Amino acid sequence: MMGKPRIAVHKFASCDGCQLAFLNMGPELLELANHVEIVHFVEAGMVAPDAEVDIAFVEGSVSTEEDIERIHAIRKLSKQVITIGACAGSGGLQALRNLADGEQWLNELYPQPQYIQSLNNTHPVKNYIKVDFEVWGCPVNTEQIKQVVTSLLQGASPLQSKDKLCLECKRQQRVCTLVVAPAAGVSSEKNENQQTACLGPITAAGCGALCPSVGRACYGCYGLADNAESAALARRFEGLGLVSKAIAQKLLLFHSHEEALRQAAENTAETQEASNGQ
Repeated sequence: MMGKPRIAVHKFASCDGCQLAFLNMGPELLELANHVEIVHFVEAGMVAPDAEVDIAFVEGSVSTEEDIERIHAIRKLSKQVITIGACAGSGGLQALRNLADGEQWLNELYPQPQYIQSLNNTHPVKNYIKVDFEVWGCPVNTEQIKQVVTSLLQGASPLQSKDKLCLECKRQQRVCTLVVAPAAGVSSEKNENQQTACLGPITAAGCGALCPSVGRACYGCYGLADNAESAALARRFEGLGLVSKAIAQKLLLFHSHEEALRQAAENTAETQEASNGQ
């Protein structure tokens, strides 16, 4: 990039948590401002949504007709578009409505649903435009943002690990929440989350194994790892006693648009239905 790169941070349907990764830089954000020109970042006070920029960071999923128009406009105005967070990358938690009847939900939740202008489904940004890089997490963290911005300022392509989260657990010598049964003589309180449906075997590393480090199963918010064996993991969940609906909820919590995960969930449902029929 020649000169001082211009940056924009745009928000779509989300909780704003990923934008906080910028604000949480604290004094380092002021240092960043010496190297880039932040022209649009509403949460920080800069408002210029129609400005042409070198890099546009986008948080949130596309959930309305207006969002569709806006994301196309952002693509035209930006040399590079980088999504931040699971909502922008795969629809996020609000994409759970894709697994149900969106119109029915509106009718049940709002007294005057005719004034709600949302789409029946919510979609990741890449469903509508070309995305140059994805930063995963729910939310992403400040270190990730710093690494991406630093790489771009140095003219290098950002790197993101696609190793499986299990490697981080092993490096930290964490007890596996998926395969370890409660130890004899140890209180159930310390083991209540062991041998649970963890998505670590198919989830990309990068979070530092945050949830497993406190005894919780991975939710999959850092996106799919390379060579993710979704069908095999679904079968493992069956072995833990989960019914097909619970398995689908686990696999599709953040990733209702991932075809491999949807197929694994559907295959599990068909297998269990056939078994029950016998």
